[in-house]
Amino acid sequence: MTHTPGSGSGRAEQAARIAARPWYRQLYVQVLVAIVIGVVLGWRWPDLATGMEPIGTTFITAMKMLIGPIVFLTIIGGIAGVADLRKVGRTGVKALTYFQAGTIVALLTGLVAINVFRLGDGVHADPATLTTSGDASQYIEQGEHQHWWEFLTGIVPDSFFGPFVEGNILQVIFLAVVFGIALKTVGRTGEPIIAAVGRLTEVVFKVLSFVMKAAPLGAFGAMSYAIGKFGLSTLTSLGSLIVLFYVTSALFVVLVLGGVLALYVRLNIFQLFRYLKEEFWLILGTSTAEPALPGLMRKLQFMGAERSTVGLVVPTGYSFNLDGAAIYLSLATLYIAQATDTALSLGQQLGLLAVMLLTSKGAAGVAGGGFIALTATLSTVGSVPAAGIMLIFGIDKFMSECRALVNFFGNAVATLFIAKWENGLDLERARAVLAGKAGEPSVAVEAGTDAGAETDSGAGRRRPAGLPAPAATAEVAS
Repeated sequence: MTHTPGSGSGRAEQAARIAARPWYRQLYVQVLVAIVIGVVLGWRWPDLATGMEPIGTTFITAMKMLIGPIVFLTIIGGIAGVADLRKVGRTGVKALTYFQAGTIVALLTGLVAINVFRLGDGVHADPATLTTSGDASQYIEQGEHQHWWEFLTGIVPDSFFGPFVEGNILQVIFLAVVFGIALKTVGRTGEPIIAAVGRLTEVVFKVLSFVMKAAPLGAFGAMSYAIGKFGLSTLTSLGSLIVLFYVTSALFVVLVLGGVLALYVRLNIFQLFRYLKEEFWLILGTSTAEPALPGLMRKLQFMGAERSTVGLVVPTGYSFNLDGAAIYLSLATLYIAQATDTALSLGQQLGLLAVMLLTSKGAAGVAGGGFIALTATLSTVGSVPAAGIMLIFGIDKFMSECRALVNFFGNAVATLFIAKWENGLDLERARAVLAGKAGEPSVAVEAGTDAGAETDSGAGRRRPAGLPAPAATAEVAS
């Protein structure tokens, strides 16, 4: 029996083939092997390894090239598929509320950890002797001129194509929301454009599938350069701070994010880890969460989250919901204060948190954003010397992977949380996918376009054809 490309049984067979793919052809296995090879090369032949940098940066650049169009098209398609435009605004307000609450908890987590272990005590660094140079000097200069409100005034772009050229995701989101609402309100006039957006989305995701084949090379180049440039010996100088950050972040993900997922969404965080393993290793290899953004959006839709919710929450979360960066920010600030013998009372520390809540949003998506936000915080408060970032500048590269991973999983949980809150999550399907009973989608299957998709009656959600509709829709609202 033959199946047409969009048929249900053909789609089910494709998912089965993906699940049965040999282990050595799995993308996450290839990326993991590439990371190991990169570490060995950087450790044994550092001069050769540093020359691998263009391989990693080229892959990351190629992924960034697609992120703008994917976010733009996905948000437009999601808004166009919503029956009531008030739902878009409601989803956005709920998402921003969740983001702020999550950021506060993450900041407090880092604050408690560094106050308990106080790793900076005994360093006795003299701020007057700390000289800044290179990238660190540039980040400090940017941070000193960074204002917390700039992320608001910078949302509106100077031109239509500027955000795509500059890679400013916040501005891309703004344009997409405006265009999506406009297309929805003009009625039939916008229907041909909406159809074209769906077809163009499928093409862009196909291009993404081509680029993703180079993911192992990208991870190899990035990891080789990092180890070759900074050396494994860098890890030992401030190893205790690195360990504290990693352990604190892991506990935050498992206990806080896992608790939210289990208690409200009724899903298992460890099953989510397994489901997103390809993105996990990709982030670990490239030290940035941006290449994993398209995969996260596609997989959340495949799980049964509404396309409009995924399209709005995930891209916005990449700028506003940075749990890993928040933990790092509070932990690093207090470490610098301890290391420079700067005494801070509990009230001053809580004041720092209030400032961080704003400055952490000011450098979203900017190169060296973590250091810019850190410097902006220290400059705003004035009691902790900004030059103190030189104490941790050398190990920042080895902490960036953890920041990106926590940010990534934080946005995955946030999207599922908001989808459940909006009654836009098919829980039965989500559980089946996380349990491995529905296969794992390829890039083509996950594109979220109209081709080969069916619509669940009543809820307006889209699900890949050939996969069962939820048996109990009432469970979504429970």
